[in-house]
Amino acid sequence: MTVSVGVIGTGIMGADHVSTLHRFVRGAVVTMVADVDLARAEAVAAALPGVRATADPAALIADDAVEAIVVASHDSTHADLAIAAVQAGKPVMCEKPLAPTVPDCLRVMEAERAATAGGAAPLVSVGFMRRFDPGYLELKAALDARACGAPRVTHCVSRGVRSGPGATNEVSITQSAIHEFDVMPWLLGAPITAVSWHAPASTGPVPGLDDPQVMLLRTADGVLTTLEVFLNARYGYDIRCEVVGEHGTLALGNPARVVADLEGRRFAAHPPDWRPRFADAYRLQLQAWIDAVAAGAPPPLATAAEGLTAIAVAEAVIASMRDGGRTVAVEVPPLP
Repeated sequence: MTVSVGVIGTGIMGADHVSTLHRFVRGAVVTMVADVDLARAEAVAAALPGVRATADPAALIADDAVEAIVVASHDSTHADLAIAAVQAGKPVMCEKPLAPTVPDCLRVMEAERAATAGGAAPLVSVGFMRRFDPGYLELKAALDARACGAPRVTHCVSRGVRSGPGATNEVSITQSAIHEFDVMPWLLGAPITAVSWHAPASTGPVPGLDDPQVMLLRTADGVLTTLEVFLNARYGYDIRCEVVGEHGTLALGNPARVVADLEGRRFAAHPPDWRPRFADAYRLQLQAWIDAVAAGAPPPLATAAEGLTAIAVAEAVIASMRDGGRTVAVEVPPLP
């Protein structure tokens, strides 16, 4: 079975999803793309055979030639587009975050609950692709086997070359740190229960942006995680995760495939952004989603409930930031 996919949002991430679906995902065909910038949508559509473009995402959702939907538009549009998709009975994979606020996430979950009340497979998946990254999968397998004993402390680093337009402290949390808000509970098998936010004196290039930021996350198993988010690290895109256990440590390796020995130096290059670093993860995530949609089975991606939980953690971190870095308990509301 071939699944016809429509992609909403043809910016950097959406265009990358279109390319990955077309080139690497078995059983998928992109039939339509949508973007408020019609020229941008048309440029993406023109690169593939038979793909139509529109400026109206509602038209894409309603189109009979679209069976499943990827939402990669601005964060502020995610909830309404996901709700429209599930009300149309179509599976949707929404880029993170599921929605910018807890109430918006709850709206999505309520719409999904109503649409699947007869026992149908869940319709909403969230694009936390690190769950599909080979390095993170190997790390999780080692943790599940207690290779270093019970985890005690974890250290996470998320660094980029430069921040995007309009970067704020809140954006740093809801767009970058949110990956760790999802992947650390997934790795450790325990939810985040308390958080705090901290920052050094900022001398960064973006006025009003504290960069880097440091967050402390405590999970229900007592593990303490340090998370550094540095949007303007300049030297490259760099993701690190080390777990300190009772009798050893585990850490992600450098994913570079080539090491150079030149002029008395040995080095491996850093990727310029997240796309080459997590290309395998995005491909494997989309393949898993398409396979599940074709089979009518629950997708093995993050669920709407897990998307809600990640945003609840983000809101607690923002509350800590706005209150001098005090420790804030994470409160996840009852699910619909």
